[in-house]
Amino acid sequence: MTSKSAAAIDRARAAGRSALIAYLPAGFPDAQATIDAAVAMAENGADLIEVGIPYSDPVMDGSVIQAATTQALASGFRVAQVFDIVAGITARTDAAVLVMTYWNPVMRLGVDEFARRLAEAGGAGLITPDLIPDEAAEWIEASDKYGLDRVFLVAPSSTPERLASTVAATRGFVYAVSIMGVTGARSAVSSSAEKLVADTHATGAERVCVGLGVSQADHVREIAAYADGVIVGTALVAALRDGGVPAAAKLTKDLSSGLYPADNEVDTQR
Repeated sequence: MTSKSAAAIDRARAAGRSALIAYLPAGFPDAQATIDAAVAMAENGADLIEVGIPYSDPVMDGSVIQAATTQALASGFRVAQVFDIVAGITARTDAAVLVMTYWNPVMRLGVDEFARRLAEAGGAGLITPDLIPDEAAEWIEASDKYGLDRVFLVAPSSTPERLASTVAATRGFVYAVSIMGVTGARSAVSSSAEKLVADTHATGAERVCVGLGVSQADHVREIAAYADGVIVGTALVAALRDGGVPAAAKLTKDLSSGLYPADNEVDTQR
């Protein structure tokens, strides 16, 4: 089964670099702006786009993303709008587009219905931060039926058994999470992420992408040295909030300059 996410990461790998994955909340600051910003990011170096579904209890999100999703909900965002947003992005770019969502909105719409509509919109699949493979039988069935990627998460606290079950259930890439912490703690946090990626690869994962509170090209370069993809969310949401689509596009371009290893930076000029 073809994986759009895997294909995007593999294209980046063939170019000698890691992939850049850019996150935006759906409906922030409005639906059309989400589409325009995502397309601009794809045009400025993002290989994959994550579209987050705003949720009323975003326990895993930081303050910037919480504020953005709260604004989207206050402006009337409804879950079904995400399919129009995904379709609007996929109509204008070849970047793989994934939806990141807590599991409750999917269950409320219906797992099969959600999967069908996402596939029809051209979406690549789902990132499900609060769904573990053990409880994902219905999603696994629907994603197989509609050819969608299943991106599950691992963390430094994941046991070897959890790593193995997550890698086995995932299609596309494994999402490795770690907390950036304050600046002084970065090296320790970074090394835990690097070990997590190595352990996940060793368990059999072909592609592991890391979200670490990345905000500048140096952070991208550091993570790209060991991960197959670098995930950026908060910094891009803040750029869109403060400077609109042009600011989000500029930051994406700046971040993408860090995707190449230091001894291969000349390739970024091609």
